[in-house]
Amino acid sequence: MNVSDFNYDLPEELIAQDPLEKRSESRLMILHKNTGEVAHKHFYDVTEYLNAGDCLVINNTKVIPARLYGSKEDTGAVIEILLLKRIDANTWECLTRPGKKARSGARIVFGDGILVGEIIDVVEEGNRLIRFEYEGIFEEILDKLGEMPLPPYITHKLQDKTRYQTVYAKYDGSAAAPTAGLHFTPELLQEIRDMGVNIAEVTLHVGLGTFRPVKVENVLDHHMHSEYYEITKEACDIINETRRSGGRVISVGTTSTRTIESAADEDGYLTPKKGDTDIFIYPGYEFKVIDALITNFHLPESTLIMLVSALAGRENVLAAYEEAVRERYRFFSFGDAMLIV
Repeated sequence: MNVSDFNYDLPEELIAQDPLEKRSESRLMILHKNTGEVAHKHFYDVTEYLNAGDCLVINNTKVIPARLYGSKEDTGAVIEILLLKRIDANTWECLTRPGKKARSGARIVFGDGILVGEIIDVVEEGNRLIRFEYEGIFEEILDKLGEMPLPPYITHKLQDKTRYQTVYAKYDGSAAAPTAGLHFTPELLQEIRDMGVNIAEVTLHVGLGTFRPVKVENVLDHHMHSEYYEITKEACDIINETRRSGGRVISVGTTSTRTIESAADEDGYLTPKKGDTDIFIYPGYEFKVIDALITNFHLPESTLIMLVSALAGRENVLAAYEEAVRERYRFFSFGDAMLIV
């Protein structure tokens, strides 16, 4: 299975640069995984495809302003860092640019010295471990100095930081938003609850591993970067009971999917867990829990389009993407959505 098997042509003008004014007015493509049949709706129509007794699984992670710009203490050279994963209270795994100037022992000064980072190690794929020195509360300093880490294909400046957060974001830790959830409003979620659909919250702090380009030719040679996840007893109980009662488990986003599938045993039974996952889902994977998926339109040759193809079939997905291009859907993080049923 080659990475090129998951390629498609996308006109650059279809890459969404800004979120819609109203979240739930995005378009929604319905893809029937068994037949490949598609239908065109709006996101607020998602309720037509949900039933009482189903369970919606959402990822309640919160994006932090993880992009920081500083300068080397000795030379003044500008260094950009992206916080990826917290190792302990003061140490983070980070992506640094330019990497050649970020050697072990280098000290980086941010915000006139209210935050200083020292590179203590070079780890997997050239990422750096940085230990930070500061006075006060790290999160407050980060909120003052940091920028929201929008993907590189978004070139417009985000006017409202909350638009790169889901309305149910709770727990700080992500370097990127779980974008399938950006379409929900509090009103739509309440309407879904009122229908008798259960909502289970899980947490996966999204790192760059989810979005990192696949640089190998053979899909099987790709290694996923690990991300921290947590699933509570309450969420396990809701999902397990849904399955026992014959309801469907509908995942909101690839991150929720990876969380659930990482935590399940071979029979699809969930128990509370926390830790790191590097699960890589591609065609041939047998889903243990997930029945349906709400997701955005993903980059060509990405691990995300591979996951979607594992659920709906590569041919069905690529045909649906071609249809989305013809119909001028908006793609990627601020783009439109797809419901695979």
